[in-house]
Amino acid sequence: MTPSTRPGTPALSTPAELGAPNLGIIRSLDAGASWEPVAFTGEEDFHVLTVTGDGTLYGIGSSRLLLRTSSDGGQSWADGAELPAVDLAAATDGTLYAATQDGLQHSTDGGATFTPAPDAPVPYLVETDPTGGVVGVDTDGTLRRLVGTGWENVGTTTGTVQALGVTGDGAIVLVDDRGVVWIRDTTATVLIPAATP
Repeated sequence: MTPSTRPGTPALSTPAELGAPNLGIIRSLDAGASWEPVAFTGEEDFHVLTVTGDGTLYGIGSSRLLLRTSSDGGQSWADGAELPAVDLAAATDGTLYAATQDGLQHSTDGGATFTPAPDAPVPYLVETDPTGGVVGVDTDGTLRRLVGTGWENVGTTTGTVQALGVTGDGAIVLVDDRGVVWIRDTTATVLIPAATP
């Protein structure tokens, strides 16, 4: 079973030993049935967090716009670049992508430095594509995919996208005002419609 690591702010029912007022990094080894504190307990929250295939964690905490990296499951952390990112994604080749108000940034040195990605849109969510690309949702609701060195429009979203993912074969899965949506090429299928009030 793969352990889960979660960032966040505690709910009213969160056990005190997990951290208050901030959860820091917590971990589950049983698919979310129970959780244990790992790092930054009570100190800060991590709302920008990603993990690579080898288990390296990258996160930006709530106290500073500083990328932090852990290669030991969150036990120790190294500081990286100052980065005002709203989302992070790690590619299989080790490249990190960061969604910032100035556009997509990328790092090829483990997060020590970031530079603007050429001709990139201004996404608020990014996810790497296991087939080698990057997928992002622009602030105007356009869903784009980096293919080679160019960006292709692959669809539009409805309302704000709450979650974005890419399957192993490159299909895009997202949650927006329509519900859970599956996008293959440019064809969108609503898998689970959003609840109506």
